[in-house]
Amino acid sequence: MSGQGQSYERDERWTSVDQYSFSHLHPSSSFPTNEHLSRALTYSQEQGLPDIAVSPSQGKFLKLQAQIARARNVLEVGTLGGYSTIWLASASPDVRVVSVEVDPHHAEVARENIRRAGLEERVDVRVGAGVDVLKAIAEEVKEGKLGAFDLVFVDADKENNWNYVNAALGFSNKGAVVIVDNVVRKGQLSQAGTGDPRIEGARLVVEKIGADDRLDGVVVQTVGEKNYDGFVIAVVK
Repeated sequence: MSGQGQSYERDERWTSVDQYSFSHLHPSSSFPTNEHLSRALTYSQEQGLPDIAVSPSQGKFLKLQAQIARARNVLEVGTLGGYSTIWLASASPDVRVVSVEVDPHHAEVARENIRRAGLEERVDVRVGAGVDVLKAIAEEVKEGKLGAFDLVFVDADKENNWNYVNAALGFSNKGAVVIVDNVVRKGQLSQAGTGDPRIEGARLVVEKIGADDRLDGVVVQTVGEKNYDGFVIAVVK
């Protein structure tokens, strides 16, 4: 899925397949509507947010994953403008999304986009450093103020990938789905010693998931409108 700090590697074939398939698999009668989605992207751009949201097909993938997991409680780390949040919150009338964003301006833009999509009752956007906010969430789950999570989507600062996953495991249900975005890094995931902290963060989360008895995962490489990249998807045992 999309990656900050990477130049997009465009290929007309990838883009055309995304656009063709999405137009048929997410028709105008679907929710979230294409108007909600395009309006969210446009408003985010107008407000100066970087163009690093997931693509429409990737957003639909997140929604379907939440539906497959029958997720009622979803955690997202990295709200940005709320585009992926809208997809996750559309999975079910019963779903509730807690989304964590470090940048107050991004959070305000996201709240407005979510409101315009009519999903504000399903989403709680929290502002602060991810590790600190997750500690507070852990306490709320422990106290019964929040339910344990059924799906976790991590798409924030790559250096903290494993810190976010490790923290979320403390308040996720057995069978929960964990997705960490942008780990392939245009093929650089396999390269040690690059000196790039984002690549090192991607390598660390893959290696830690592989060595952790609490998780079973796999890396999926992707191409499309938003580059060559990929994500790791894991299940909590």
